[in-house]
Amino acid sequence: MPALAHSWRPSLHFAAGNLPLFAPEPIFSLAYKKEPLGYNDRWALMTYAAPTHPPEVLAFIRMLQKRDTLSDDEIALIKSMPVRRKTFPGGTDVVAEHSRPSESCMVLKGIAARGQYLRKGDRQITAFHVPGDFVDLHAYLLKVMDHSVVAMDACEVGFVPHDEIRRVTEQSPHLGRLFWLSTVIDAAIQRTWITCLGRRSATQYMAHLFCELYLRLEAAGIATGFRFDFPLTQAQLADALGLSVVHVNKKLQELRASGLAEWKSGTVAIHDFRGLAQLAEFDPTYLSLRVEPR
Repeated sequence: MPALAHSWRPSLHFAAGNLPLFAPEPIFSLAYKKEPLGYNDRWALMTYAAPTHPPEVLAFIRMLQKRDTLSDDEIALIKSMPVRRKTFPGGTDVVAEHSRPSESCMVLKGIAARGQYLRKGDRQITAFHVPGDFVDLHAYLLKVMDHSVVAMDACEVGFVPHDEIRRVTEQSPHLGRLFWLSTVIDAAIQRTWITCLGRRSATQYMAHLFCELYLRLEAAGIATGFRFDFPLTQAQLADALGLSVVHVNKKLQELRASGLAEWKSGTVAIHDFRGLAQLAEFDPTYLSLRVEPR
């Protein structure tokens, strides 16, 4: 495997030993080396004081702060956006295909997904969205939706009027760039999923997805200790991976038998993140979890 080294800023990093480490601004580095890495290496969680922003925008602000520094004025500007909260049962459309939204929504609780359907009813899930994601920010410019956004489980979202998005981005060009970055990261995730679908094995794709979701949820302050809630069905996961339910079940059993990770009772537990990342050839660059000027 070629030598690669990546650093980004979720609130965890690799360390030898079993004890958690604590620091205000940790850096998590994953290095692929030509020589084999020890599969028994341990990972340690680093925590930080929880901010006191309103719950409507807490995860979204955390996600932005994993990529750049926000001023107090910028945080106040984000907090000034009105948010219309609504809960959707699992399996229902949050935003319908071919609709003309006048609002964009961010996920507050649960998991949502983008999807496209064929005439015979087959569905391809093209992205999962977690708390902190501004799911259809691009709808502000697209005007007409070319896909649907569906709640995977009971999902609470916050709708922000497009006029408010215009106000915030006009008042703060920096926030405008960060909102743009959100859509750019969506595209980067899409590219990576296409590569997974076309070139990685089914087991690698599943491992890659678990690595990705953990880091995204950890960045939003939702997941810790290499465990995260994933209350989907195997059929929903199959729609994302492009596999049959039978094949998904088989690959989940293989992953569990490897000792790297398991999905049980709606929770994914990653037992060996480094090993899982090596299996998936997981390179987190596409998530842009680096704090730098944008």
